[in-house]
Amino acid sequence: MNITPLSDRVVVEAAEAEEKTKGGLYIPDSGKEKPQQGKVVATGPGKSSDTGSLIKMEVKKGDVVLYGKYSGTEITVDGVEYLIMRESDILAVL
Repeated sequence: MNITPLSDRVVVEAAEAEEKTKGGLYIPDSGKEKPQQGKVVATGPGKSSDTGSLIKMEVKKGDVVLYGKYSGTEITVDGVEYLIMRESDILAVL
C-alpha cells in the first residue's frame, strides 16, 4: 500500500461484516451493517498547534480502533477497501 496520510489523518482497514447471527442464521448482503472497527495501517505525522509545535498522534500502526458509523472517506487500493479519517473521528482503541 502506497498511501501516506497527511496531518492528523489515519488510514484504517475496516473489519469484515458479520456473515451469520449468533443464532446461526446467514445475513443477506442487503441486511449487513457497515463495520465500525478496523485496523490502523498508516498514520500521518500529527497536527500542528496554534504555536506551530507538532501534536503527535495517539494511535499507531497496528492498533484496532472503533470509529463512528459514517466516519471517514472510503477508498480502494489494489482491491482492498480503506477508510481515511481524522484521528478525532476515532472513538476508542481496543
